[in-house]
Amino acid sequence: MVIDGTGQRAFSGDLAVDGERIAQVGAVKAQAGDTVIDLQGLAIAPGFIDSHTHDDGYLLVHRDMVPKVSQGITTVVTGNCGISLAPLVQQSLPQPLDLLGPPELFRFGRFGEWLQALQAQPAAVNVVPLVGHTTLRVKVMGDHQREATDDECAQMRDLLTEALDEGAFGISTGTFYPPARHASTRELLEVCQPLRGRQAVYATHLRDEADDIVPAMQEALAVGREADCRVVFSHHKLAGERNHGRSEETLALIREASSKQPVCVDCHPYPATSTMLRLDRVRLASRTMITWSSACPEAKGRDFADLQKEWDLDDEALLTRLSPAGAIYFLMDQDDVDRIFAFPLTMVGSDGLPFDPHPHPRQWGTFTRVLRRMVRECGLLSLEEGIHRMTGLAAEQYGLAQRGRLAPGWFADLVVFDPQRVTDKATFEAPVQASQGIEQVWVNGRQVWDGHQPTGARPGQVLRRTEPQEKTQKECVQ
Repeated sequence: MVIDGTGQRAFSGDLAVDGERIAQVGAVKAQAGDTVIDLQGLAIAPGFIDSHTHDDGYLLVHRDMVPKVSQGITTVVTGNCGISLAPLVQQSLPQPLDLLGPPELFRFGRFGEWLQALQAQPAAVNVVPLVGHTTLRVKVMGDHQREATDDECAQMRDLLTEALDEGAFGISTGTFYPPARHASTRELLEVCQPLRGRQAVYATHLRDEADDIVPAMQEALAVGREADCRVVFSHHKLAGERNHGRSEETLALIREASSKQPVCVDCHPYPATSTMLRLDRVRLASRTMITWSSACPEAKGRDFADLQKEWDLDDEALLTRLSPAGAIYFLMDQDDVDRIFAFPLTMVGSDGLPFDPHPHPRQWGTFTRVLRRMVRECGLLSLEEGIHRMTGLAAEQYGLAQRGRLAPGWFADLVVFDPQRVTDKATFEAPVQASQGIEQVWVNGRQVWDGHQPTGARPGQVLRRTEPQEKTQKECVQ
């Protein structure tokens, strides 16, 4: 079964690969000397594009990228939520920068130095790099608990220009987090000026994803209009029970905006999120699970409420005892998640935190969970549309040349899977488990996953931005 990534109906056929490119799709007659692989009864699709990751440092130290290739991912978008590994050399990391890995990974004073390190020792997957606004703030400002001065904005503009020139696809922001919370709209507009004229991306972890989500979305759309760039609403969600159901309101806002400016969404298929431990999230969530704690490693995998009872502490005292720490928060409604996935501008993004000792299962199971739950079990998306969200749509939105589609001359990023058997195995209780039903994964024409383990090949490339076709946005909102 050939699923080409466009959303068009699957068909039975063959696919020929020559070097790092697809040579033919359809009826292919094998030539003398060809290697023939029989995939009868399986499906082949473009390699999946993880449109929201925090793999910046993981790519350097775990180059086989097993959590990703084992679920069919061949390309990762890094530097999300305002935090990127570069450009920053610093040992003392304010949260949430520590979510990207240990301090010794922060050793790149220029964005391009990190890209050069990835090119010198490639990983198994391709990389679409974003630079983080919070990282720029931490590099430029000694005191983050205030708005940036004009001079500091100018310094961040220069760093953004440098990063864009060296290969960044755009910038991400995370004004939800302490180091960027005091960044005003004016600061964001000033810093993002270099995005103009580059067909760049502005990916944003909104200032608020709960009661004040609409003003936060309006701020992001205003930045996108002023900077003349594509807005990506990261891990779109409605947090807290009193906001459940409001996805109808937020998606209507995005639909209306899409008629006037480039905009899209990424989302993962779980009703729980994960980040640094914060009391405002604890108090919104129906359940909070600790993913790591520097002070109390034994808290890993335990529920916040159980620790409160066991240690006889109020929530503020327990936060103090555990911090710095990370947590999983059960604060979303599955109906909202499903409604967001049904929206035609929604890409798939795992948002996993790969260095967490007890990670959210999304790091290992996002894409196969979509294929199992959203496609096979619930019928929320057809198989062809589900694959399109993971491949062609993301490639179009990020401007990835000749990727995300099975077509002659395009790069041979490929995933072979069993549509009836593919499933996620990672759970909240046991999150580090490879998916089932992903039979083979190829990146730039080389096999990186054999269905059971990595092959050792590391053919990933640092990708370059290209201007999307004019028709892309119009097609997506129909």
